[in-house]
Amino acid sequence: MPPQRFLTLDDVAEILNISWSQAYALVRSKELSAIQIGGRNQWRVEITQLDAYIEGKYAEAAAVLDAEHSAEAAAGETSAAAQASLRAGEHL
Repeated sequence: MPPQRFLTLDDVAEILNISWSQAYALVRSKELSAIQIGGRNQWRVEITQLDAYIEGKYAEAAAVLDAEHSAEAAAGETSAAAQASLRAGEHL
């Protein structure tokens, strides 16, 4: 038997630890690529598409954390400069 190529939305939901309706919402919003097979709500997601989706989410999370880190660093620099300015004013 060849390796499994497609997953059901139940499989996707289990892998992502979300509900079936959340998995379906990802497909409907085109955030996760899928194909419809046969009748109503018979969606299949190719394993490579799910892997790409997960990798994209990791990249998004890294970008958010990088932005937060940069903002915190900038705030720290501003705060240090303000404190130095205050100390310089105290010595006058």
